[in-house]
Amino acid sequence: MSATLSPRRAPDAGTGSTPGPGTEPAPERVPLVKFHAPEVVFGIGSLAEAGFAAARLGARRPFVVTDPGIIEAGWVDALLGHLREARLTPVVWSEITPNPKDHEVRAAHRRYVEQGADVIIALGGGSCADAAKGVALLSGNGGDILDYAGVDRATAPIPPLLVIPSTSGTGADVSQFCIVTDTERSVKITIMGRALVPDISITDPRLLMTMPEELNAATGLDALTHGVEAFVSLAHNPLADTHALAAVGLVCAHLRTTMSHPRQEAARTKMAQASLQAGLAFTNAILGATHAMSHQVGGLLDAPHGVVNGVLLPHVIRYNARATPDRFVDLAAAAGLPVDGLPGVEAAELLAAHVRRLADDVGVPRGLRALGVGEHDVPRLAATTLDDACLTTNPRPASAAEVEQLFRDAL
Repeated sequence: MSATLSPRRAPDAGTGSTPGPGTEPAPERVPLVKFHAPEVVFGIGSLAEAGFAAARLGARRPFVVTDPGIIEAGWVDALLGHLREARLTPVVWSEITPNPKDHEVRAAHRRYVEQGADVIIALGGGSCADAAKGVALLSGNGGDILDYAGVDRATAPIPPLLVIPSTSGTGADVSQFCIVTDTERSVKITIMGRALVPDISITDPRLLMTMPEELNAATGLDALTHGVEAFVSLAHNPLADTHALAAVGLVCAHLRTTMSHPRQEAARTKMAQASLQAGLAFTNAILGATHAMSHQVGGLLDAPHGVVNGVLLPHVIRYNARATPDRFVDLAAAAGLPVDGLPGVEAAELLAAHVRRLADDVGVPRGLRALGVGEHDVPRLAATTLDDACLTTNPRPASAAEVEQLFRDAL
């Protein structure tokens, strides 16, 4: 994994022998860490910076990847105005659906080449960002998008990327992940690599106010899942931990408010921050079983990713608590729960119940059956989960039988 280097113990100073009486023991050394992050522009009105940002990346004919909903909301026109003010000539591609499909990425790349475009700009949710990353991969490396499933499969440079999120949860604007649906097999593939971290991320909380209510709920729970999974990941590190805990606290404190008062600027800004910090956490600490499982449900049924996460997360919390109980104390405290003196497993149970209450409050179904998953789907979903890159950093190993049981528990 490119997120965290393997821990290495440096030799003691001097001869390297064991310290004698009266000598202070050498402090425990922190593993070497790589922390990936783009340039971040954050705040109300920051969309106006897009033209300058694209120009600094060398744009002349930027390729804007978006979707019909963002066009209808008026944000594409606003972006195009800022790009033209910077004397750029943008090209728009909007034939993207939720959970972007392999054929959509191929079609977008063909248009990118035909138009002689340069810098790639994603404006929208995670689907737009993933599609934009897919276009960049194909432009720089050729082949087919499905060739890049796995970690660091792209070897050649890709065009500059600028991502402007319109939702508060995917973290795709700062992450090294690209998720694409393989339509022939009905599975989502996970593409990872440092090259996929965008050059610039622009987060303008105003864009969040035009999200449909169900998308607000789904992306908020996605951000929460990012924070929880990054904090307990095998690749967690002190730099990512700070962002993970902050994201958990922000989602638990503000997601409900954005549902009940969608035009409240302060809550929207806090959820935009939660999404950003959760993204910084998981791109550097990777994820776990919740996402590995959720990708399979999304690929099979084209189900909303964040909603599936909201159903699965409490079950995975309980499963993982046996492997790393103490870290769930910190997570539960960040969520605002009274956990002083509690054993980790009990704190994890409180957190799992808290997540389920939050999911109830924002309208997420209590089980996967409501999304169309049946008992007959479980073996197939478990088998493809084992191939998902996110499972490799889950703190507790999972066999096919254990993943099947998690799916059954979540039905």
